[in-house]
Amino acid sequence: MSKIPPCAKSQAGVSVLLIVSWLLLALFAIIIGYLVLNPSIVTKPATPQVETSQELTDTKNTWQPAIADSTQNTNPDTPAPISSYYEAVNRAAQSVVNIYTTQNTSGQIYANDPVLQQFLERYYGGGTPNQGSSLGSGVVVSKDGYIVTNAHVIAQADEITVAFNDGRKARAKVVGSDTDSDLAVIRVELDNLVPMAFRAEPIRVGDVALAIGNPFGVGQTVTQGIISATGRAGIGVSSFEDFIQTDAAINPGNSGGALVDANGALIGINTAIYSRSGGSMGIGFAIPTQIVERVMNALITTGKVSQGWLGIEIMPATDNPTSIESRTGAVVARVWQDGPAAKAGVQVGDTITAIDGTPIKDANALIGMVAQKSPNSTLSLTIVRQDKTLNLSAQLAERPNFDQQPAAQNQGTPQNIEQLQQLLQQLEQMRNSQQY
Repeated sequence: MSKIPPCAKSQAGVSVLLIVSWLLLALFAIIIGYLVLNPSIVTKPATPQVETSQELTDTKNTWQPAIADSTQNTNPDTPAPISSYYEAVNRAAQSVVNIYTTQNTSGQIYANDPVLQQFLERYYGGGTPNQGSSLGSGVVVSKDGYIVTNAHVIAQADEITVAFNDGRKARAKVVGSDTDSDLAVIRVELDNLVPMAFRAEPIRVGDVALAIGNPFGVGQTVTQGIISATGRAGIGVSSFEDFIQTDAAINPGNSGGALVDANGALIGINTAIYSRSGGSMGIGFAIPTQIVERVMNALITTGKVSQGWLGIEIMPATDNPTSIESRTGAVVARVWQDGPAAKAGVQVGDTITAIDGTPIKDANALIGMVAQKSPNSTLSLTIVRQDKTLNLSAQLAERPNFDQQPAAQNQGTPQNIEQLQQLLQQLEQMRNSQQY
């Protein structure tokens, strides 16, 4: 029996190892290929769905919040940061001006009172006029030099000085003023003026707002915020109110300045603030551009604003904020004799619920709607009187200027004159006693 040489055994062992190695490699390749073709095997198992609250509890006894559809978001949660509003401010600031006014204040109201004149001449050198001053802001609205500001900024001003962003100054003349809307137009004789553009699109609550003006006289200043609300009324600032509310800081001196959007377009004229300290508390009000444009055109064209007048006074609202009952309409508290409402048959106690078919929410809505109508226009009034609905027709008249009251007669009554003469005699005795 022949024996296998040692070298032959060695070659056989090597062959077996190679065959096993190739088999293992082939098996490993098959496994890898299978995993590649079936990736779900190595991923995490799907999270089992949790039963909804409708399945767990009775929906009648469980409040479910409304869930916003994230696919409809126009602004991502982490938007690209805005590094600067420089372009908007640079565009708008060249149209915003600082306004300085001076008034001569003295005993002018007593000019027709001989007793008081004698008193002023004897003890105060004849009442030498004192010069007072105030400040505000304005917006250039035309290349012709027209500037819009607040009526209270230039009220009773003897001299108006306008300082421009480029360093120029000029005297201004009053074109017209409307205290009902608290708007005024002044004009300067200068060239190369840059008027501010009005925003064409309606503003929205949440839009960026930039307030530009001259707060406290420190110089042109820009503050930033958002549009907090629109259509604010009942503030008590002016007769007709439809304000934009903003939290952009507005302080004394900002009155008449510009409220602009993020692109530098005018959206309102800053006019008032709500404050317990005299400074900004995050509640400021601006007159929207649609009112500014209407009043400005009227003042430039005719020098006054003609508004419709119904001839009634409205009862102040006394709604209880805790009441769940909703009230609409405006209750008539007074009817002016021979006024449009009286001629139409409106009576005290009537509730006006609609004008020309448009529902009236409250007194502010009625005032604003009537003010937008021109004199001699006809309104259809829907009123409720003793639980009965009536339809009346009224022709508006032109609203009287209630601010122009007859000049007071400062002659004084005989009793007042006698008391003042006695006071003069006492002062004369005191003056003589001090000389000895």
